Parts: sequence; structure tokens; C-alpha cells
Amino acid sequence: MKDINYKHLHYFWVVAREGSIVHASKLLHLTPQTISGQITLLEESMEVKLFERAGRGLVLTEAGRMVLSYADEIFHLGLELKEVLRGQPSGRPVQFSVGITEVVPKLIAYRLLEPALQLSERVHISCREDKLNKLLADIAIHKLDMILTDSPIPPGMSVRAFNHLLGECGVSFFAAKSQAATYRDNFPHSLDRAPMLLPSDDTTLYSSLMQWFEKIQVVPIAAGTFDDSALMKAFGQAGVGIFSAPTVIEQEVRRQYNVEIIGRTGEIQERFYAISAERKLKHPAVLAVSQAARQDIFSR
Repeated sequence: MKDINYKHLHYFWVVAREGSIVHASKLLHLTPQTISGQITLLEESMEVKLFERAGRGLVLTEAGRMVLSYADEIFHLGLELKEVLRGQPSGRPVQFSVGITEVVPKLIAYRLLEPALQLSERVHISCREDKLNKLLADIAIHKLDMILTDSPIPPGMSVRAFNHLLGECGVSFFAAKSQAATYRDNFPHSLDRAPMLLPSDDTTLYSSLMQWFEKIQVVPIAAGTFDDSALMKAFGQAGVGIFSAPTVIEQEVRRQYNVEIIGRTGEIQERFYAISAERKLKHPAVLAVSQAARQDIFSR
């Protein structure tokens, strides 16, 4: 392999970040043909394919994703060097890249990640939300330091990564203030024929809710299903239906969405995991998240 041409690597980095050669050409003030040719030279020197066609666009190959993760760090260091030479603070922040699965409530994600921001070292946190299988592909090439999810790695996944249970808690149910008194009486049987806002049917929580409803012989009316838990809460705030959230954040949910708690159950347990590429946690931010979750957030 030849020495890396960093100008070519920079062109690749801009294209990958912008999502297309046309957009990158406008940013770099070069013709698309010039950029395309330089990236081809980079691929030839590295002996790998960095992009592949997807319709009219480009997507990164697995090798391209790995190269991008290194390019991010290389050019971040370049920007940092400029700051140091200009007399800016020279302490390098700890880089903390986190993948969060779509089903993890935003309030839970913040509560779990907040301890990492309280470290004595400066921390630069980068959060990305996606489906678990895509996040696992990135942690396998060390593009992520940690994944936050509500389920462990699925059986049969050929990825070297490890589950770390952060904690578990029961589930609380909420309704708009105008409806809360009606559903609070005789809970949980008041949920029978009540409008219910549910997580998408491919989630662990959906399965747990359905099993619990069957056990207590309650049949709610599905008023909507949601991939995004924050959107589900917004619909609940508007009075469209009842929704659930982890009990550990029930006070935050009540305050932020101006809703009332109508009941709780410990028979449904929501579990939250950190997935890392290492069996023994070493990254200071991941350690801070894990310790705070076990000793404080879920200890109650």
C-alpha cells in the first residue's frame, strides 16, 4: 500500500460527510469530476472500495466506514492543532461516541449519559440514533464507544461485542390531565377499551405490554404505534391516548409533558444495556455511565 495522500483523504471525508460528490464539490470549490478522480486514486492507493452506488447516490462500504472513522479523528486533530497554535485551550477532550437505539426514551438516554459529562476531563460527546443492527456494525469497527439499548445483542449476530446490564425498572402509565382521573380509578382494569399509544410492535416493550394486558384480562384500543417515544409522549400530552414510560423517569415525564401518572406496574420490567467492544470496560465515559446507572439511577 502506498503512503496516504491526505488531500485525497480530505476529499473523501467531505464527500462522506456531505453525502454526495455534487454537494462536496460546492463546498470544496472543485468540479465533481476532479473530486471523483481524486477519490478513485485514493481507493487505488488503499486497495479498497470506499463507496458503492445506491440509486443516484453513494453509500459507504464497510471499508469506507472504517476509513471515515479514522478520517474524522485525523481532521479533528488538525482543527485542534490550529486552536493550540492560536493560543486556545490545549487540553484534548475525551471523545465519546454513543449509538442509541430508536426505542430508548430520550429522557432515559440523557439520564444515563449525563454522568459522563461530569468527569474531571473535558468530554466531547457524539450521539447517533439508529437501529441496533446498524449500530452493532459500527461498534465492530470501533466507530462507537458504546451502544445504549433496551435489549442485549440478538442471538446469532456475528459481531464481537459484549452486553453490560445497566439496570431495570417497572413501567408507569400516563394520561393528559383532563383524562387522568378517569383512568386512575380502578387501574389497571380501567385500561380495558381505553385508547393506548404503543411502541412499535418489533420492540421488547410492546411484547411485554401485550403479555401483561392478556394476563390481567385487559384489551386496550390501539390509538397509535410509534418508533419515536418522544413523539408518542407528545400525542399523549395532546390527549390522544394513554402511554407508558420507565418508572425511573416518571417525574421527568410528568413535568416535561404536563401529564399525570395514572398507575404503575412492576410486572413489566424495562431493561437497559450498554454494549461495548470490550468485555472489561475501560473508556472513562463508559465507566462513568455504567457506575452511575448501577449505583444511583436504578438503585432506587
